[in-house]
Amino acid sequence: MSPEHAPASPRNPLPLLTSESDRAARNRLRRNRIVASTLLAGMGGIFALTRLVPEPGFGTLLIQSGAEAGMVGGIADWFAVTALFRHPLGLPVPHTAIIPKNKDRIGRTIGHFIERNFLTRDVLLPKLRQMGVGARFAGWLAAPSTAPLIADSITAMLPYLIHSLRNPDFHEFVQRILSDQLLQADFAPMIARGLRLLTASEEANALFERISEVASDRLEKNRDQIEKVVAARSRWWIPKAIDRRIATAIINGVTELFDGLSQPDSEISSRFREALASTIDDMLNSPEQREKINEGVRRLLAHPEAQAWVRSVWDELCQAMLDDLAQPSSRLRRGLEKPISIVAEALATDTVMQRHIDEVMEHLADSVIAWRSEIGSFFAEVVRNWDTATLSDRLELVVGSDLQYIRMNGTIVGACAGCLIFTVAWLFG
Repeated sequence: MSPEHAPASPRNPLPLLTSESDRAARNRLRRNRIVASTLLAGMGGIFALTRLVPEPGFGTLLIQSGAEAGMVGGIADWFAVTALFRHPLGLPVPHTAIIPKNKDRIGRTIGHFIERNFLTRDVLLPKLRQMGVGARFAGWLAAPSTAPLIADSITAMLPYLIHSLRNPDFHEFVQRILSDQLLQADFAPMIARGLRLLTASEEANALFERISEVASDRLEKNRDQIEKVVAARSRWWIPKAIDRRIATAIINGVTELFDGLSQPDSEISSRFREALASTIDDMLNSPEQREKINEGVRRLLAHPEAQAWVRSVWDELCQAMLDDLAQPSSRLRRGLEKPISIVAEALATDTVMQRHIDEVMEHLADSVIAWRSEIGSFFAEVVRNWDTATLSDRLELVVGSDLQYIRMNGTIVGACAGCLIFTVAWLFG
């Protein structure tokens, strides 16, 4: 199994990453280590060679002193840098492996630092106001590529959501929850208010007119069938002509009734509206009538055929959406893209709404600030759960490369200091 796919252990929820940036950082750390170690080894080699000179002069002694001091500086800095992350040479020297030994304290310090220096009103709110989130969001939303991008993201997510909603376990869960709610629901007031709203609006006249047209058309198209039904229920001794006249009277009477309903000023329409108003009043004020309606609705919703019909309609709707989403030119996607573009165009010029967005972001920031102790604790908990070797490796990967320059500088500065001290001692010795 490759390192990037290695599972995280309970104590290492964030395993070592092997991304390109991490590989580059690791190579840079290795290169700087080699340079620092080579520089230190070079000082050791120069010191050894100058010790072999039989009669060293000023120059040889100067170089020897510089190399000696450079070795001391390089070794001291190597020890200091190494002691941050591990025991030098594996020896348990006191006050080494500082980071592994203080992992929990480092986690708490990071959590407190974030809590006290980032998650405060004095820091977050001025930054949010300076950013102008509302204006930026409006500008981003108004960009030509944004609406298609959002529509693509939503339509890419919808198939997974639809498949989840079609899951039988989900249906069973919803049905179990709704069954308990349906036993307590009061449907009568909702139905009554819906009917009142419908009858009070002008659209009711158009609805009644449309219903009348459809019903009259159906009656006319099924005239022969109605005559057959009347004839089948008639006595054998009644002439067929009488049966046809009875069927025609029924059809004409029902058609006349529907025509009257479609005319707001007709007597039939007035009586119907009065009866409907009385029914609505009973549904709202009569406990007996309300209970009858509620019981009827519950029986209807609990009926297996009704539930099967609802499931069938839901499955057909989901399948239709899935079929549409599978098409290269999805109507649902276009339907999403258009309103997003309309909202973007309106928001781009509406400074009031942009200010409302800024206010919402400030309220969200206040909510985050209210949880800052928990957020700080979360960071501390994450660091505490990291494996010690992982934490040391990650921190060394981030700063270790720069720390190698301390070793290089220590070796070079030590050599220079050694040369300076030897020169001063020789001049005044």
